[in-house]
This record gives sequence, C-alpha cells and structure tokens, in this order.
Amino acid sequence: MDPGAFDLGAVRRRTLWVLSIGQVLGGLAFGATVSLGALLAARVSGSDSLSGLSTAAMTLGAALAAVPLARLARARGRRPSLSTGMLVALVGVVLVVLSGGVMSFPLLIAGFVLIGSGQAANLQSRFAAVDLATDRTRGRDLSVVVWATTIGAVLGPNLVGPGEALGEVIGMPRLTGPFLFTVVAQLLAIGLYLSALRPDPLRLADRIATGVGAVKSAVIHADRPRVARYAIFATAAAHGVMVSVMAMTPIHLMGEGATIEIVGLTVSLHILGMYGLSPVFGILADRIGRVTTILLGQVLFVGALVTAALGQMSTLAVTVGLIMLGLGWSASTVAGSALLTEASSEVLRTRRQGRSDLAMNLVGSIGAILAGVILTRIGYAGLAWCALAIVVVVAALSPFGRHARSDVEASGAPSTSA
Repeated sequence: MDPGAFDLGAVRRRTLWVLSIGQVLGGLAFGATVSLGALLAARVSGSDSLSGLSTAAMTLGAALAAVPLARLARARGRRPSLSTGMLVALVGVVLVVLSGGVMSFPLLIAGFVLIGSGQAANLQSRFAAVDLATDRTRGRDLSVVVWATTIGAVLGPNLVGPGEALGEVIGMPRLTGPFLFTVVAQLLAIGLYLSALRPDPLRLADRIATGVGAVKSAVIHADRPRVARYAIFATAAAHGVMVSVMAMTPIHLMGEGATIEIVGLTVSLHILGMYGLSPVFGILADRIGRVTTILLGQVLFVGALVTAALGQMSTLAVTVGLIMLGLGWSASTVAGSALLTEASSEVLRTRRQGRSDLAMNLVGSIGAILAGVILTRIGYAGLAWCALAIVVVVAALSPFGRHARSDVEASGAPSTSA
C-alpha cells in the first residue's frame, strides 16, 4: 500500500477504536481473574499464605512475555503479536480451570504465568495506539487506549457472581465458573485483532518510514537513546512506587480495623485514579510536554505519599492518598510511554517498548515483595517515605528526558536532537 494513497487520520482513528474495544475485552477477561486468583490459589494449595502467588505468577508471566511479544511485533506486526498474547493467555485460563478440578497447585501457577501474556498484550496495545500518531496526538491517542481499560476493570469483577452461578449449572469446579467469561472475552479479542486491525499500524508505520514528505516527518523521529532510557526509567519507577504502596494498603487498612467493604472501595477509587483521567494527562503531555507531565506525576506522587504517611491512622486520608497515587501513575505512564515512542527510531522502537514493559513488571514484582518486608519492619508510613525517595530520583534525573521534539515544540524553542 502506498502511504500517500490513504487518509492517515482515518486509519489512525480506526486503529484507536479497535485497540480500545480490545482493551475493554481484555479488562473483562482479567478483571475476574485478578479478583479470584488469590481465593483460588488458597483453595487449591490449602494455605492462605500462598494466595499471593497468583498475582506474582501473572506479573512474572507478563514480564516474561513482554520482550518476545515485542520481537514478534517487530517481525510480523501488531496484529499477530496482540492475538498471540491473548491466545497464550487463553491456554493459561484452561490450565487454571483444570487445576481447580484436579487440585494441582503447580498447574494453577503455570496457568497464571501464561495468563500474564494477556496482560503483556494489553500493555503493548498502548504502544500500538501511537504507531501512527504524530507529536500533536501521541499522548492523547495513547491515553484513550489506557482509559478504555477502565471499563473492563470495573465490569470484570462484577461478573464473578453470574460466572459462579453459570459454572455450577454446567458442573465446573468451584470458583472457576467466572473464567467462562474470560474465555469468551479473550476469543472475541483475538478475533477482533485478527480481523479488524487492518492495516497493521506498525507495518504501516514501517512503510511510512521508507517514504518522504510531511507524513514521514510527522510520524518518524531520529533516535534519542538518552531520552529513551529516561522514559523507561521513569515509567518503571512510577509502576514500582504505585504497586508497592497499593499492594500493602489493604493489609494496613484491615490492621487498622477497616471493613472489607471500605478496603474494596479504596482500591476501586485507586483504580479509577489510574485510568479514569488518563485522557487528561494525554492532552497535557501533548500540550505542555512529556517530561513536564512526568514531573506533574511526581508532584502527585509526593502529595499521595505525604498524605498517606501523615494520615496513616485515617481511612479517609489513606483513601485520598491512594487516589492521588493512581493519578500520579497515570500521568507518569502516559507521558513516559509517549516519550519513549518518539525518542526511539523505528528500528529500535518495539525492542525498547518490550524492555520498558519488562522493566515495569519486574520493578512492580520486586516492589511488592520489598513492600511487605518494609511494612513489617517500619510500618506503612515508613513504606511511603521509602517510596518518596524513588520519586525524588525520577524528578532529579528529568533533564535527561529533555530535547525530545515534543518537549521542545511545546516550549516554542527550535527543535534540536539529544
């Protein structure tokens, strides 16, 4: 296809619609999985102490799948990469259901590891959203796909009850019925990507890169490795700060006497903060610059962590802190992902995107593990102060993220290379 023979804007909008619907389906698929993972792990293993391994296994699976899926995207395009990630996750769901029937904990953990590849595919969708974006739309396009996750994340857990009822009717093992909705949602997502993600955005971007003129200059950038490294660091650090504090908040609140309903509301509001305002941060990233928006995320982190630390005995203060924590993650992730994309040449872009997702998941896993140790030794406030140190480092290193074209243009200065 000749890049000049079609309306790039129309293709970009169609791609965003397809990816957004895919994110909704992905959220539906994994919402119930996350909700039931700990319960199923405790039941199959016979020990509550092993319940957290379900989430750890999914996070590990997402980390292991990030780079291979990025390589597949580089070689074959986004369409086969996204559909493959969802297909591997579908196999994982089957293993999880089987493990509930035969009561095999190793099989259960293996299933959750494979399910993580679906999470990796969902993360890759945000990069697919900006394959054809320009500097003026990159942050907004990426944030729209991130926002779509909100719908699935909210609806998914609410399918647990109907899923259990449906599972009982057809004789499925206890707690595995909701995975029926997961299977259907994943099959729909795979079919959507294979049939509707045409033309493939990454393959089309590659063809644009070999052309000339305004379309090429609007989509393709020179390589800026220093800026790309900062973008990866800022995104991974934000994820580590968010996961470490968020993971320990339910334990802290329960220890302070909060009810399970209050804990659930706090986590729900936190998730809303993570995704609900992502389009706002996308627009800000386009208008005031990627690094400036990352710094805004760090300011929100500071407010969140100080509020949580000083108000650790107050459920209201902790809830406000968790909402701000989600907002800080959203600003940092949206702007950092946009910065990484435009700071990388088309040859290196998908490789770095895969490494970024790998770093996010690994840092999140390590952060969650260390957070438990820190919480038991110096308490919830101490955890917040430790996380604050990471925020300070991200802000201090922000000059390394400058000189990307979008930041220069946002300030009105002439464009220069890093």
